[in-house]
Amino acid sequence: MITAAAAVNENVAHISNYLVYSAMAVYTLAFLAHIAEWTFGSRSKVAVQSAALVGEQSAKPAVTVRSQGGTTVLDRPKVVTRTTASDRGIPDGPGAAGEDEQGDLYGRIAISLTALAWVLHVGGVVARAVSVERAPWGNMYEFSMTFGATAVTAYLVLLLLKKNVRWIGLFLVTAVLLDLGLAVSVLYTASDQLVPALHSYWLWIHVSCAIISGAVFFLGATATFLYLFRDNYEVGLTQGKPNKGTWAGIMNRLPAAASLDKFAYRVNAAVFPLWTFTIIAGAIWAEAAWGRYWGWDPKETWSFITWVVYACYLHARATAGWKGRKAAYLALLAFACFIFNYYGVNIFITGKHSYAGV
Repeated sequence: MITAAAAVNENVAHISNYLVYSAMAVYTLAFLAHIAEWTFGSRSKVAVQSAALVGEQSAKPAVTVRSQGGTTVLDRPKVVTRTTASDRGIPDGPGAAGEDEQGDLYGRIAISLTALAWVLHVGGVVARAVSVERAPWGNMYEFSMTFGATAVTAYLVLLLLKKNVRWIGLFLVTAVLLDLGLAVSVLYTASDQLVPALHSYWLWIHVSCAIISGAVFFLGATATFLYLFRDNYEVGLTQGKPNKGTWAGIMNRLPAAASLDKFAYRVNAAVFPLWTFTIIAGAIWAEAAWGRYWGWDPKETWSFITWVVYACYLHARATAGWKGRKAAYLALLAFACFIFNYYGVNIFITGKHSYAGV
């Protein structure tokens, strides 16, 4: 379906730019507040209990001597080798604030600033849409801007649902700042109308699903990335080699490796059907725009590769019982495919989707 192009409202387009820059300023304040939260959060009793617990688990079993008739018998208890994070029984850390009143105050300020920045951010996205009277994700600048807003939306929704995701805040705000910084400095495209092939209701359906999928995949990738560090830290605890200092304090505040692993799996599994629909919707749109459902265009190919790697990850978790580092590496590979599909394919590879470029 092709519609007539509307004129660009330059005034509203400028308002969109101002709102995005304002959001970046507030996100920066939220970033500093999160840094203060992690800095002033104290080492909690939970961490000490965790270290004691794994110390008991890793202790060598004693040899019991008993008498059986006239013979002395040595009973050696069975040694269970713990190979996955879920077997350690380590409780979650208390979060970035570390059960510290001052740290908790900074954390609340950070969340409030993040919510304010989100309002400005979403306002910038809406103003961009109004300025051109179309979906605000017709090029890489608009996609990046909307992607960041969607990721923050998912985070705030999880907080409203009372989920233990406060630990994501610092890493999310950092990523959104990098995303918007790259968008306004390298990917920026002035408000304009799109080529005729993109004037379709499928722009609203297909691309919006891709943005939501990518934003949730990002949350899963963040949890997976942190899991690798936390798992390495817990391995040191089980071996009687606890780390000390600032790094240990940070690791102590994070959820247990098993919790991070479970969170990543759940969010990736929850959004995978939407990513599947995204590819199907893209194929339907391609048939309407170019007369074929699939042509192995670079964007189509890498979307399918991303789907395959995520499918392998979920299949391995569901059937082969993969947990821990092997699954984490596969999940990060899948998200790397998604990122390359966006930046690498759009910038460095020519294809039918090139009109969405810089």
